[in-house]
Amino acid sequence: MHLKKIVTCLLLLAITGNIYGQTAKPIEPNRKMEWFGDAKLGIFIHWGVYAVNGISESWSFFNNYTNHEAYMKQLEGFNASKYDPANWVQLIKESGAKYAVITTKHHDGVSLWNTKAIDATTTLKNSAAKKDLITPFVAALKQSGLKTGLYFSLPDWSYENYDVFTRDRKRYDFKADPKRWNSFLTYYQSQLNELSAQFKPDLLWFDGNWEHSATEWQTDKVRKLLSSYNPNIIINSRLDEHGDYETPEQGVPVVKPNAPYWELCYTMNDSWGFQPYDQKYKSSNMIIRTLVDCISMGGNLLLDIGPKADGTIATEQVSILKDLGRWTKKNAEAIYGTQSGLEPGHFNGKTALSKDKKTLFLYLDYQDKAGITLLGLATKIKSVSVIGYEGKINFKAADNQNYIIEVPENAYDKDVTVVAVKFDEAIKTVNPVGATLNLATLLNAQTKSSTVSKLKKLSTDLNKGTNIFNNTNLSADGLSFTSDVKPLDTEAKEWIVKNAEVLYKTTAGIPAGHYDGNTTLSADKQTLYLFVEGKPTGPIAIKGLKNQISRIRIVGEGTMLPHEVYNKLYWSKIPGIIYIPVPQDKLDKNLTVIAVLLDGPIDLYREKVGAIESNL
Repeated sequence: MHLKKIVTCLLLLAITGNIYGQTAKPIEPNRKMEWFGDAKLGIFIHWGVYAVNGISESWSFFNNYTNHEAYMKQLEGFNASKYDPANWVQLIKESGAKYAVITTKHHDGVSLWNTKAIDATTTLKNSAAKKDLITPFVAALKQSGLKTGLYFSLPDWSYENYDVFTRDRKRYDFKADPKRWNSFLTYYQSQLNELSAQFKPDLLWFDGNWEHSATEWQTDKVRKLLSSYNPNIIINSRLDEHGDYETPEQGVPVVKPNAPYWELCYTMNDSWGFQPYDQKYKSSNMIIRTLVDCISMGGNLLLDIGPKADGTIATEQVSILKDLGRWTKKNAEAIYGTQSGLEPGHFNGKTALSKDKKTLFLYLDYQDKAGITLLGLATKIKSVSVIGYEGKINFKAADNQNYIIEVPENAYDKDVTVVAVKFDEAIKTVNPVGATLNLATLLNAQTKSSTVSKLKKLSTDLNKGTNIFNNTNLSADGLSFTSDVKPLDTEAKEWIVKNAEVLYKTTAGIPAGHYDGNTTLSADKQTLYLFVEGKPTGPIAIKGLKNQISRIRIVGEGTMLPHEVYNKLYWSKIPGIIYIPVPQDKLDKNLTVIAVLLDGPIDLYREKVGAIESNL
């Protein structure tokens, strides 16, 4: 045998060994989840025949947007002619993801691997591709060192022995025809046997459990089946509403979920599979900030891509993955292996902690020349640095265990800057305290604090419901406001007059989690005021707002601002994220305020993702 052939055989054996390796020994549940908890970023891949016509995956025929025959005719155009699994994996790895989850079979029943299950529809036998598409991808994934996740739909709306066909039609009553139902159970469980034996996945991502009960799906049997192949298999909570981790969909949690492990599955535009006319892509800046949101609450982001029918990936999606990779590569130490950060009130923004809690990471999606304020630290700071910046970062202790950190202008990242605050011991915090800012201090030009620092403190007090202007002569337009304080801080007075409506009879702001910063509300609770510190790197965002927005403007300027809502799903009660671009030429040099007029008194969504349990 020639040397070249010998080397080729050895490489194939190495790859095959990774896929068909020996069964691992079981480890403790918490240790089993360690890699998942450390990963923080995964890539979801929705690929199937629905990419041919750019229609909703499976749901389009289920909801009668097209009939089943027309839907399945897409098999003729699903050619995967430019499919390059190694390139996919390289792109996924470049993004900074530590695992990938690919659709092996969606609700339409089209299997992307060479399943031997009787009467199965496969891309090898029935599509123009004439290929097993999962095997080469999993081989490339395992060779790269990334973890393997397989998506599997429990229902199969195309399979003749599955009871549900479309929203309006059922094939049979499964309770009246248990023989037929058992035939389906054998079918789908045999496919899980194949996936487990052939690919040895690290994770199984189930979907579609709502159509039957856990008993009807025989989930206990399925769990035993899966664990017989891999006792350390990780299963999401969509098999039977129990599982190793929770999977909120599209809606970024407002408050930290109860589950010890969770993962937000999230699209780049509004679609899972490829749809050529869905151009509502979020910017890379938005995606990076969403990843930070998940990291700060101890969760993962599972970001979706939808390849085209020929196997290529849309340029918009490639660009986002590469931009994400730039940021994750630079800030790796503040991403992987971190845990959720500080409770609200210590910092206006997102935070995370190292495992030993000796490093606090501050994520800044804005630039602020006036300094970053960190409140309520009971542990003395050892050092401060900006990740990716070699220069010195100055910081100083203020009163009441508070600190101010000065970040040089050239140290800021264009998307999210990460400040690493190090301690000699695990961080301890106390409730941020401090005297309420009084009017004399605010308006006195000789106080040691700068105007912007005083106004930030004022916004913090307003957020808590303390309004020092309630018993003054301040009017809604500010024109009647006078002060006897001398020497007068004219900048502070001018800001008060300009932003008088924010100070006139306003009340406490909204709870933490909805907006990264301080807020206050008008007396009728119908106008939400957002305090914008420094210069944002992208649009400011509001989460969990149920209301419709009537208009948005810059306070004191009257300039009207647009807004866009992303990830509001028609079937979900969870509100989308509202993004508001703030023009840089309209930013106040001290503190900008945005007024959001609502269609009624403010109504917020604050439900937590439910707790889960692991049955393995």
